[in-house]
Amino acid sequence: MARVRSNGLSDEALQCVMAHLDEPLDRRAVSLVCKKWYEVDALTRKHVTVAFCYSISAADLTRRFKCLESLTVKGKPRAAMYNLLPPDWGGYAKPWIEHISFTCICLKALHLRRMILTDHDLGTFVRGRGHMLQSLKLEKCSGFSTRGLQDVARGCRSLKVFMLEESTIEEESGEWLHELALNNSSLEVLNFYMTGLEKINISDLELIVTNCPSLNSLKVSECDLLDLKNVLKKATALEEFGGGCFGNGQEHDVFQSIVFPPKLTSLLGLNFMAEAELPAILPRASALKKLDLQYTFLSTENHCQLVGLCPNLEVLEARNVIGDKGLEAVANNCKKLKRLRVERGADEPTLEDEQGWISHKGISSVAQGCPLLEYIAVYVSDMCNSTLETVGKCCKNLKDFRLVLLDKEEQITDLPLDNGVKALLQGCEKLNRFAFYVRPGGLTDVGLSYIGKYSTNIRWMLLGFAGETDLGLHEFSRGCPKLERLEIRGCFFSEAALASAVLSLKSLKYIWVQGYNATVTGANLLAMARPYWNIEFSPGLQLSRDLFSEDMEGEESQGQAAQILAYYSLAGRRTDHPQSVIPLAPSVFNWHQVAVF
Repeated sequence: MARVRSNGLSDEALQCVMAHLDEPLDRRAVSLVCKKWYEVDALTRKHVTVAFCYSISAADLTRRFKCLESLTVKGKPRAAMYNLLPPDWGGYAKPWIEHISFTCICLKALHLRRMILTDHDLGTFVRGRGHMLQSLKLEKCSGFSTRGLQDVARGCRSLKVFMLEESTIEEESGEWLHELALNNSSLEVLNFYMTGLEKINISDLELIVTNCPSLNSLKVSECDLLDLKNVLKKATALEEFGGGCFGNGQEHDVFQSIVFPPKLTSLLGLNFMAEAELPAILPRASALKKLDLQYTFLSTENHCQLVGLCPNLEVLEARNVIGDKGLEAVANNCKKLKRLRVERGADEPTLEDEQGWISHKGISSVAQGCPLLEYIAVYVSDMCNSTLETVGKCCKNLKDFRLVLLDKEEQITDLPLDNGVKALLQGCEKLNRFAFYVRPGGLTDVGLSYIGKYSTNIRWMLLGFAGETDLGLHEFSRGCPKLERLEIRGCFFSEAALASAVLSLKSLKYIWVQGYNATVTGANLLAMARPYWNIEFSPGLQLSRDLFSEDMEGEESQGQAAQILAYYSLAGRRTDHPQSVIPLAPSVFNWHQVAVF
């Protein structure tokens, strides 16, 4: 110890310590200790996530981290998923692809999310890194076609993970899947779920499951499940299956002939499954750990029947048709549940019965019956303070809580929800992600001040119709010591108050606001200008009515509502923005002061 105090840790010892630090926050803290630790972190960091593609350039990132093996880059703001941004907003992958393809010589895994890339980009990446690439994830991406996928299938013969989920792909042929079947025997995960790809040859899927004995996860587009019988029969190592569809004019009885693999523990996206097809999955129910019922035609009673047979369930996704009664069944039977997501279905009025909505009753049942819950994301028709207090009291492992209060009911049992939010945040000390989207009057300035005061560990937050005046935002911004990303919709705040709040939130790296008391030019936002801080102002966009989806965005259309996007960037002002986006303040640079990413 005396030697350590006088000379410090040796490089070898320090590298051994670093090898056991995987969490980005731990790595960031270590890199701030001293210059030597900063340098060792840079040399030993294997994975980096770039939360916003304009926050740093690819060249500057790789200049520091020369031995990256895995890279995740996120592009467009989440608002793009709900048509809140113009199609040409940005998020282009080309600058990243051109640099990392021939510079990151250790790169084995790439994950792009909400980015635009072309077939040429894919070809460039395959030529540079295809010989050693093991994982390629293109999630919610667009701009490419099956020709680009064909280049990937031909040039990347060591792929273990190939994921395209929810990407928009121009389909020319199914040759990409055939090439993948011929050239790869290492696949462990194949996912083209929710891509709309139709030119799928089932024989290619059969060849893949035959040639890839380690394939444990398969998620496909809307292929007929009867056509997939032999695929499921041959995929003996499969633990997760998603996609496929029931129906298509087939007799219901024939689906009972489908036999799922013996190791299967996850069933995701059982499209169009109704009560008549339910017996097809019941034999596997007791073994299931993950279950996605969002795209089924099951009634509330069907949900109750199914979850009642799933004692090992850890992840459940459904729509509001599950109802309070269904959540009571979950609480009574699924004691191992960790993640619950209940979406609002677009076709809900045709499927709901009198019990097919979620209220405070269902949430209370789950909170009391499922003590291991770590994630809750729900749309509710009614809510009360006592239910939020119950969540705070019972869900001590909760890390992510998201709630949207719908406008289905004219009268809500108990508004405002100030005291409930306070109790929830006080009780759930592990909470680091929080979304609370209510209706006007659902959360007063007092409630907003509670969120600021008790959000001790929260790093991401979404607020909708929260607070009443600038004073509430001021009180909110006095707290939230670790808040890094903030999204606000439908608020009543002025530009001056928003600018002041940004300056007060010391950890804030990114803020997106849509629907506020905007000026014509956004000039008052300049008060938040500072070094490395980019401010982008959009005077108004035609917004979509249907805003409900994966990440709990909100409900009411804001018409021609102004937007703000502001974020830290070491790359300066971006140059690929459309005319609808107006940069208000450029970043100011002194590269000698840049210490950490």
